[in-house]
Amino acid sequence: MKLSQFRFKLPEEQVALYPPHRTFKNEDGTEERVFSRDQSRLMVVHRKRQTIEMFRKDADGNDTDQFLTFRDLVNYFDEGDTFIFNDTKVFPARLYGTKEKTDAQIEVFLLRELNEELRLWDVLVEPARKIRIGNKLFFEEDGPMVAEVIDNTTSRGRTLRFLYDCEHEEFKRELFALGEAPLPRYIVDRRPADADDMENFQTIFARNEGAVTAPATGLHFSRELMKMMEIRGFNFAYLTVHCGLGCFDPIEVEDLTKHKMGSEQVIIPDECCRLVNETKEQGRRVCAVGVSTARATESSVGTDGMLKPFDSWTNKFIFPPYDFGLSNALIANFYHPESTMMMLTAAFGGYELIYEAYELAVKNGYMFGCYGDALLIPDD
Repeated sequence: MKLSQFRFKLPEEQVALYPPHRTFKNEDGTEERVFSRDQSRLMVVHRKRQTIEMFRKDADGNDTDQFLTFRDLVNYFDEGDTFIFNDTKVFPARLYGTKEKTDAQIEVFLLRELNEELRLWDVLVEPARKIRIGNKLFFEEDGPMVAEVIDNTTSRGRTLRFLYDCEHEEFKRELFALGEAPLPRYIVDRRPADADDMENFQTIFARNEGAVTAPATGLHFSRELMKMMEIRGFNFAYLTVHCGLGCFDPIEVEDLTKHKMGSEQVIIPDECCRLVNETKEQGRRVCAVGVSTARATESSVGTDGMLKPFDSWTNKFIFPPYDFGLSNALIANFYHPESTMMMLTAAFGGYELIYEAYELAVKNGYMFGCYGDALLIPDD
């Protein structure tokens, strides 16, 4: 397929800058947002029936004027079905420092720690043209956190050595205390990250630190919804994909077979495999929560359709046509035009049907992006 087949006009006002919320005015005139993870809209795409659902039904099975919300998800699954979640934990990867002598403000985006003992980190810097080997960056006016640039890795990539003498855990605490939630550029270009984002940009089941962007579909799940799912007898399996920035890299080739995805670390434990494979053997449904989960499972599924333990990296790029070997249901967000996430969704649901769903989403005011609305593709 071609890149141009995934173009569509996305109105700027339909890019979600915040999670679903209600806004209240306090007595002093200030506004307060109350967030509700599971109150986004839900569109259901039935890939076998080739139909799309947007509205709740009345007692006679006819559409009402009420849009489906994410909590309605529970009505499309049965006892014994299994959901696979990505339990990666986002760390506060975006920092702001100043360059020595000039005091120019520099954005430093932490990617990963290269050497614990030497305090070496792989980072992106902006504006990159101002940062050269040997430069020092200061992260507090009078504080001890200082970093030296010791290598250029890409046009924006640098290796930093933090000059901070203490125990590693203390260093990490102090470093992360200076950072903020690593919201995507399409959000921070329109509003700064705030105190709520470090909680909102984290799934409630996050536990393995290492992601620099959130597994966005998992953000829809609230504790109340998870309890409802547990009561209905659904199973929860967990794997870890440390989501990187590769999914946001623009595709610069028309022929999709020539695009190279960035690699992400994937860990699929034995317990996840056991639960998923038992579900498949029983003829129950296995639902991948998010495109990062789908990429991970497709990187480790065997020719027998069973999930295998995995502890490595994957740069698997999935676009139509593609036959999925493991999951028979997928939950995804609505993504930006020409994004790799939209392409994986189209591979799962079928290009024509998903493109139609996206056109309906734009027409009906659905919200796009990591804080946006959701799409369920059951196998029916």
